[in-house]
Amino acid sequence: MQGDEPLLDPQAVDTAVNSLLEDPPAAISTVAVPIKTPGDIMDPNVVKIVLDFDGNALYFSRAPIPWVRDTAAHQVVRHLKHLGLYVFQRDALLEYPTLPQGELERIEQLEQLRWMENGWKIRVAEVEHDAVSVDVLADVERVEKLLQNESRPA
Repeated sequence: MQGDEPLLDPQAVDTAVNSLLEDPPAAISTVAVPIKTPGDIMDPNVVKIVLDFDGNALYFSRAPIPWVRDTAAHQVVRHLKHLGLYVFQRDALLEYPTLPQGELERIEQLEQLRWMENGWKIRVAEVEHDAVSVDVLADVERVEKLLQNESRPA
């Protein structure tokens, strides 16, 4: 697990592991949650993800994806937030440092795009509980407050 998701629900770890075990050809899995806060869609610190019909990642981006082009059509769009958790088969993890960095990874600054640019599939399981990422200094204070509230007796 990456260290930028200190409040990740432990159930998300089980979900990611089970997703990988249920799909033997997959070498990497991760989790996503529906975005409920409209401001998160435009926030570049919130990584968005779109999936194919089989639940594999098509793309990860800091930009709002999918982009709603025709706003007059009043389309209902489900945006997914990527949570910073990956589960790997051993070979995927060992091969990562040998893979060339691609243009998309350099532009978006998202390491998971390296696997995708090199032909690896990333299986994505949806979870119910969002996590608070620590991406900028203000997030540290936010997480500390949440931890203090959890530790107080009811």
